[in-house]
Amino acid sequence: MTAAIVAAFLVRCVMVLLFLPFSALDKLLGFGHAVGQARQVFQPRWLARGVVLAGLAIEVVCSLGVVTGVADRAAAFVIVGYCVATALLFKRFWAPGDFWSNPDGQGRGLFWDFLKNLALGAGFLLLVVGTDGSGLQPFLDAPFASSQPYRSH
Repeated sequence: MTAAIVAAFLVRCVMVLLFLPFSALDKLLGFGHAVGQARQVFQPRWLARGVVLAGLAIEVVCSLGVVTGVADRAAAFVIVGYCVATALLFKRFWAPGDFWSNPDGQGRGLFWDFLKNLALGAGFLLLVVGTDGSGLQPFLDAPFASSQPYRSH
């Protein structure tokens, strides 16, 4: 095993660390709380539960895909969408109405969380398209193929 393979593995592990194990475990151990948060956007309890379960599935399955390299670009692409959706639905910095008037207000905190979600999504997008964009066409041609992150060169 080369240093490059170890580095690729460690980087991918750190990238998904937020989702697996932490956020997934938080959803499992605090399922009722997670559903309560989801109900702020999705009123029917059944829909909020479904959204939380879908998020849990994305966090577990896609994280494993990114780490193992199995359909890793597709998994990363789903995580990009998940990060953007989370930002738009749950990090609505504009909703409290105090963004400009109160530097310690809820809007400012949500703004930084919103940007962090977008930045995290952009990091996963780099797994999809590569730092130079050369991975875009292979992803479009075979979205569920592995990028083979651990192959020896």
